[in-house]
Amino acid sequence: MSAEVQLYISSVSASSVLRSQQSEVERVLEIKGINYKPIDISVSEALLEEMRSRAGDPDALPPQIFNGNNYCGDYNQFYEAVENDEIYDFLKLREKETQL
Repeated sequence: MSAEVQLYISSVSASSVLRSQQSEVERVLEIKGINYKPIDISVSEALLEEMRSRAGDPDALPPQIFNGNNYCGDYNQFYEAVENDEIYDFLKLREKETQL
């Protein structure tokens, strides 16, 4: 069984860029049929710190993407993987693992 893709987001961001990036990541994951768990950092400061710690960047902003304990990357890295048709490698998935 594959590890689960986790997507750190913020449901209350004032940044239209951040909201757009989060929406794009979610849209691509849904179109590709990739199961993921959204984690809303706006719920608690602890989740924000968890995301930053896991990403290894004290200033990291959502969206940040993980597969299990493995850090995949941020929006820019995700976008590059989509453009290069390397989304499954980026997410550390094989295509057959994406759907239940």
